[in-house]
Amino acid sequence: MITTTTGTAAAAQAPTDRTRNHARAAGALYLVTFLASIPALLLIAPVLDHTDYVVGAGSDTRVLWGCLLDLVSAMACIGTAVAVFPVVRRTNEALALGFVSSRMVEAGIIVIGVVSLLSVVTLRQDLGATTGATGEDAATLVTTGRALVAVRDWTFLLGPGFMSAVNALLFGTLLYRSRLVPRFIPVMGLVGAPLLLASGLATFFGHNDQLSGWSFLATLPIAAWELAVGTYMLVKGFRPQSAAGERA
Repeated sequence: MITTTTGTAAAAQAPTDRTRNHARAAGALYLVTFLASIPALLLIAPVLDHTDYVVGAGSDTRVLWGCLLDLVSAMACIGTAVAVFPVVRRTNEALALGFVSSRMVEAGIIVIGVVSLLSVVTLRQDLGATTGATGEDAATLVTTGRALVAVRDWTFLLGPGFMSAVNALLFGTLLYRSRLVPRFIPVMGLVGAPLLLASGLATFFGHNDQLSGWSFLATLPIAAWELAVGTYMLVKGFRPQSAAGERA
């Protein structure tokens, strides 16, 4: 009888440990996306702020590091959804699959922005800086560089902007229903998502600047949600009673 009880307890413990590992992996990747994206934005500032970067004095190494961090953020973005999928699909498989898909779309948009900035660096190194372009050649390069930066600006709005709100709606709903984390955490995401969408739509139609005070305020709840859910999953994992219920 004792042997049977011990074996049953051990069998029940194994899934709990696997669930905790999924949660910790997702939490760590959430924090990676959060921590990589902020310095990346600072590192790529020269190419964003200087319209003549492609023909002027550049900080290519700095920009390349920023692009690399954005790539890390994009890959971690996908990893967060893949890590939690085996757990949250038991709550609603359609929503869980939607979350994985939306994360992949966000990562793809981010990569497009990275490629556009890498193209600016290549143009500067191959044509702008080495040949000392002047006159019409310089004007053409500047126009091309500005077009590529404009592509990156749109990817920043559509990726970390719109898709982050979609991610929060999907994942927040899954966590709220399953109670895998305290409910106040997904509530932050569910409240912040409409604010971020409203700000993004205002920017999309030209009624708001992407770096305005309103945009910053609208981003805060989503930033708090991602930081909170990532930290909780990394430190605490999923709540054992809720994870056990999901398995049942």
